Amino acid sequence: MKVKVISRSTDEFTRERSQDLQRVFRNFDPNLRTQEKAVEYVRALNAAKLDKIFARPFIGAMDGHVDSVSCMAKNPNYLKGIFSGSMDGDIRLWDVASRRTVCQFPGHQGPVRGLAVSTDGQILVSCGIDSTVRLWNVPVATLGESDGTHENSAKPLAVYVWKNAFWAVDHQWDGELFATAGAQVDIWNQNRSQPISSFEWGTDTVISLKFNPGEPNVLATSGSDRSITLYDLRMSSPTRKIIMRTKTNAISWNPMEPMNFTAANEDCNCYSYDARKLEEAKCVHKDHVSAVMDIDYSPTGREFVTGSYDRTVRIFQYNGGHSREVYHTKRMQRSQPISSFQWGTDTVIAGIFNPGERNVLATSGSERSVTLYDLHMSSPTGKIIMGVI
Repeated sequence: MKVKVISRSTDEFTRERSQDLQRVFRNFDPNLRTQEKAVEYVRALNAAKLDKIFARPFIGAMDGHVDSVSCMAKNPNYLKGIFSGSMDGDIRLWDVASRRTVCQFPGHQGPVRGLAVSTDGQILVSCGIDSTVRLWNVPVATLGESDGTHENSAKPLAVYVWKNAFWAVDHQWDGELFATAGAQVDIWNQNRSQPISSFEWGTDTVISLKFNPGEPNVLATSGSDRSITLYDLRMSSPTRKIIMRTKTNAISWNPMEPMNFTAANEDCNCYSYDARKLEEAKCVHKDHVSAVMDIDYSPTGREFVTGSYDRTVRIFQYNGGHSREVYHTKRMQRSQPISSFQWGTDTVIAGIFNPGERNVLATSGSERSVTLYDLHMSSPTGKIIMGVI
């Protein structure tokens, strides 16, 4: 006769401290739990649904523009302020905490197509279809003392008139040079009224450009001829060029991996490339159902945000094929996203004190306002302390 005895050691299931969790013994034999996969799937699905139920992504909107917002820029040294340019030539500096206009920069006679801020955060460069490049002094002191009771107007430090319209501008991450895109790529110095050099490869218009964050003399551009071109300011001619199947609307470099960049394309996809190997894309990011209009990386380089003509803004992992989050409104046409930035511990959100740092996404488009979203929809917005009287 055989007798089976269950014996357990006291050391295996006795807690050492009262705060320790009670150990649970489980038999992982799949024959005993035939529905285990289905149960876990339902639990994961319910958890995802609960996240969506408690999601509160909308933080606020900054209104003031009378026409569609065409471009935005953030100050690398003062993240509390954000710049926006509209189709009527109006440029505004916003205080993100109070969501008010701190300063206006009037002067452009047509749509503002590009905004860029210098490395030290003191000079704002703007360009537009009126064939002018304007340099402005950034009023950081006014931003810190703004109470929203009045709006200041700034005068340009310099106005450079050129012979063709501009479609984009970007400033070096380390240096005094900035580049403009139009009929050709022009390299400017802040102290000179004429371009110090020009690059041209073909006869089509250059519609976007971005400087490399790791190598100040390297920049990438996209053109209306479906091309993506790499330039080196130390050379007299462009270095590399690839032809896509459809037009690329915007380019963004990964700030943590400066050799990689991602292109927003007209075919509803984004393509990540290694600048050293342009023969094929490292990753194809899908989910949009219409042309991707703009793209920007987060400061960590782990995620990037895209705005599309399908009225959605999506957040992708840098190496993920599909988006992890989507933001959608009916008026979010031609969305221009600007990537996440940090709010410090002294930020007040609608009267609720923010106890820690928070990732915030700013977008704009045809709705004529700059909208703020929380990158983590279900994260708590503050602490509520309740007491008994």
